[in-house]
Amino acid sequence: MANKKTPMGLPDFETSLKKLETIVTKMEGGELSLEQALKQFEEGVALARQCQLVLSQAEQRVEQLMADNNPQE
Repeated sequence: MANKKTPMGLPDFETSLKKLETIVTKMEGGELSLEQALKQFEEGVALARQCQLVLSQAEQRVEQLMADNNPQE
C-alpha cells in the first residue's frame, strides 16, 4: 500500500497516526538504544504535531460548516 500524501506533500492523517503508533510500540518495547529512542521520540513529536494540526484544521472546517447551516446565530 502506498503512503497517501496531502496536497502539501505531507503524509495524510491516517498514515501519520499509524507511524506514530508504531513508534510508541517500539519505544514501549524498551529494546532501543538511547540514540535510537531519542530519534524515534523526535519523529514522534513531529508526527503528533502534524496530527494535531490536521485535527485543528478539520475542527475549523466543521465549525464553519455548522455556522453556514445556522446563519441566525
